[in-house]
Amino acid sequence: MGKGGQNYGKRESFSPKASDPEIFPAWAKDVTECGKKYGVDLKFGLTDEEVEKRRQIYGLNELEKHEGPSIWSLVLDQFNDTLVRILLVAAVVSFVLAWYDGNEGGEMEITAFVEPLVIFLILILKRHCWGNHIPSLPAKELVPGDIVELRVGDKAPADMRVLSMISSTFRVEQSSLTGESEAVNKTNKVVPEDIDIQGKKCMVFAGTTVVNGIRGRYPVEEKLNEFGEVLTAIIGVICLLVWLINVKYFLTWDYVDGWPRNFKFSFEKCTYYFEIAVALAVAAIPEGLPAVITTCLALGTRKMAQKNALVRKLLSVETLGCTTVICSDKTGTLTTNQMAVAKLVAMGRKADSIRSFKVDGTTYNPFDGRIHDWPTGRMDANLQMIATIAAVCNDAGVTQSGHLFAADGMPTEAALKVLVEKMGLPVPEGFDDLSSSGSSAVLRCCQQLNEIDLRIATLEFDRDRKSMGVIAKSNSGKNLLLVKGAVENVLERSTSIQLLDGSVVELDQKSRGCILQALHEMSTSSLRCLGFAYKEELSEFATYNGEDHPAHELLLKPSNYSSIESELIFVGMVGLRDPPREEVHQAIEDCRAAGIRVMVITGDNKNTAEAICHEIGVFGPKEDISLKSLTGREFMDLHDQKSYLRQSGGLLISRAEPRHKQEIVRLLKEDGEVVAMTGDGVNDAPALKLADIGIAMGISGTEVAKEASDMVLADDNFSTIVAAVGEGRSIYNNMKAFIRYMISSNIGEVASIFLTAALGIPEGLIPVQLLWVNLVTDGPPATALGFNPPDKDIMKKPPRRSDDSLISSWILFRYLVIGLYVGIATVGVFIIWYTHDSFLGIDLSGDGHTLVTYSQLANWGQCRSWEGFTVSPFTAGAHVFSFDTNPCDYFQAGKVKATTLSLSVLVAIEMFNSLNALSEDGSLLTMPPWVNPWLLLAMSVSFGLHFLILYVPFLAQVFGIVPLSLNEWLLVLAVTLPVIMIDEILKFVGRCTSGYNKSATRKSLKPKVE
Repeated sequence: MGKGGQNYGKRESFSPKASDPEIFPAWAKDVTECGKKYGVDLKFGLTDEEVEKRRQIYGLNELEKHEGPSIWSLVLDQFNDTLVRILLVAAVVSFVLAWYDGNEGGEMEITAFVEPLVIFLILILKRHCWGNHIPSLPAKELVPGDIVELRVGDKAPADMRVLSMISSTFRVEQSSLTGESEAVNKTNKVVPEDIDIQGKKCMVFAGTTVVNGIRGRYPVEEKLNEFGEVLTAIIGVICLLVWLINVKYFLTWDYVDGWPRNFKFSFEKCTYYFEIAVALAVAAIPEGLPAVITTCLALGTRKMAQKNALVRKLLSVETLGCTTVICSDKTGTLTTNQMAVAKLVAMGRKADSIRSFKVDGTTYNPFDGRIHDWPTGRMDANLQMIATIAAVCNDAGVTQSGHLFAADGMPTEAALKVLVEKMGLPVPEGFDDLSSSGSSAVLRCCQQLNEIDLRIATLEFDRDRKSMGVIAKSNSGKNLLLVKGAVENVLERSTSIQLLDGSVVELDQKSRGCILQALHEMSTSSLRCLGFAYKEELSEFATYNGEDHPAHELLLKPSNYSSIESELIFVGMVGLRDPPREEVHQAIEDCRAAGIRVMVITGDNKNTAEAICHEIGVFGPKEDISLKSLTGREFMDLHDQKSYLRQSGGLLISRAEPRHKQEIVRLLKEDGEVVAMTGDGVNDAPALKLADIGIAMGISGTEVAKEASDMVLADDNFSTIVAAVGEGRSIYNNMKAFIRYMISSNIGEVASIFLTAALGIPEGLIPVQLLWVNLVTDGPPATALGFNPPDKDIMKKPPRRSDDSLISSWILFRYLVIGLYVGIATVGVFIIWYTHDSFLGIDLSGDGHTLVTYSQLANWGQCRSWEGFTVSPFTAGAHVFSFDTNPCDYFQAGKVKATTLSLSVLVAIEMFNSLNALSEDGSLLTMPPWVNPWLLLAMSVSFGLHFLILYVPFLAQVFGIVPLSLNEWLLVLAVTLPVIMIDEILKFVGRCTSGYNKSATRKSLKPKVE
């Protein structure tokens, strides 16, 4: 959609020659530079004058000329809306009447044209301000420098440079041009000038199709559109009834011989009541509803991004609030994915004794935590050998960036180097100087140990022997074999052990049993264990010095490694763990309170996964999990898999494969659950696609997983998922808050006009006033409701069903009650002014107006037949209204004060009603108005605009109102404030019944196996 037709932007000169052979490499230039080159304002596009100028130079953007839509069809297309057309007809009729009255009266006053002008203004504002309409132009009318908006399914009308992306991703199918089999991700980043066409990621080429980006409509928007259409039909019927009820005022007749004769028709009054009906329709029908809801969803995505949840598909924002099951990976999501040594086991003074040291710290920061009960002074030989093996038989490193430390290599090996730093051996010169950065600054001890024992060969890790070895030459010139690996495997190939003092003794059954007992205790505590060993007698490798040595041939065959790593001397072991994130335990509790089940699906071993699940609260401390914790293979072998998945509480699937994830998601969805699934690998993509909410990891996730997902976690944190679910619920509540506010207010406007017509009293509101109320109240407060904070108990309620209607029968009843009160209050204050000199102790006689009975007011059309009816003059501001010549005009021109009161009540009551929309069930005592300062600001703006038209004489004359006194404002408040109390009572009733209703809803959704 081009913006070339809008009268915006800078009017800069641009005069390149059409025949200029120079090609501007837009793909290699910054967006700003491209804008300068083409002389275009990147925000507003080209002006009409500039478009015409360039069209004269470049011609049309087409290969062959064809007939396009005429300018008049394009203009009429902007009014391709039934409501807008009705409003346009009303404006034209009103204009004609104003012209007719002016000519007949002999003078043409500008105020006569105010009403049609205001109607035109409302039309323009509704179509362009609230709708944010972008014109749709034929592709042939594009010129160089035009800005085009592309959506899913659009074909690019020309070769174009990407300026910005509204969606998270933007993919284009360009196989017809480049031959690429898959759609290509586009960006607005600069690429090299000499890059091939496939590499021009910031360019969109003519004829290619957008396959991923801004969606045209979302299911929630379709639901809202259906709701709006039904509401339009209902209000349309009511408007027609309002017009027909007033037929007696513009069509009269006499009965002659029992038959109607002498028909009298007033075109002016007919049109006047037609305008009232149309204005009522425009005020009541929510034609801007989809735009406001989409804005609400977009605001939600921004809030989620601030919480590290990057939403790729707007639909997922609304779906998140329905989530009933979260299937989460363990590593990196529930845990930190930062391996840390938690326990160090070294040999004791005797062969059957060991020493255990608890190690603090959960990060790669060497200064995070300490080793408990660590010996003072010089470390013994056994601990020195453990430090040497951990530092030298290691390919990882640790890097520092500011206050953050990260593993460079395998996390397990990085954790071992951090352990060496905490052991603190040896202490190099200048150890206190830690100001420099890089691995050498972070790992000083490891660096020195690698200088003392220089690695000259590596026996790479393989899954058969489950160990890694290195041959190192010490500074004494002697070669050593240093080995680390799975404790059972290393111990099996060991024949001796090194004691505390460095002496070596035989590894007998007693000492072996002591080591295996310690290993069992560590394994059942969810620790991943690694053993350390070394070998001094290397036979053929004793003199090994590199590739030229004869023994090097043995290193070329990994099958020889087991024999080389034999007859080892065992020195100790460590227990490592991927510690749970601190915030995960609370997030699990929040899920439980919110009625969301957590299912852990991990590739880790069963014991480790169970220990973590106990620790973070997925399972209780003493809960029997024999039926809740299965391996992936055991799950697939179950006869009734759905019964397993229906169990209440947490579940665990360990040693799971990607295909298991996909099957679990399929079964859960068949059972009516709304599933959020996490994944990071290429093979996880099918499960992420299948899930209702696919969640990819932003740090560890592959690009394929991210592409298949609906949401990406920037921090890979489970608590971010829970926060996003809460935000999804909040966004849906805010959407309902807007609907709640708007519909109840609109029903009130309909009720006020309908009651006026049904009671037969003079019209309390004229069309211009109705349109003004619509403009003031539907705008700022409705938008501000999108900034409502979440209810305090939002994560203590069960998930809503995905097929729940926007409006339940109870909410509809509340709408009708509030709307009816709005109508009664608006009409009631009109009647009060005419029939009472005081109300609730408020004196209303200060202006000197004449009181009439309700019967007189309801039959005001018969005023001319009343004998002795007189009216006293009354004041309104600086004006004095007298009716000496025509007392009956008291019900027409004299209703200006009563009309002002009705208008003020309608504005005020809708402002107070917006406070009711802060929470669906929460009282204003728990959700006070100041929790949403934007709403208070919007109310201030709306009240300010109302005061403006009320107390500026010219505007007051335009809208047919007069200033109000203090007592009259007290009357307005007395009539409007009860709307808050009424809704508070309805909310209280709703809270009392919600527990039963929601319990019944969950039971009807699906049975749970206890």
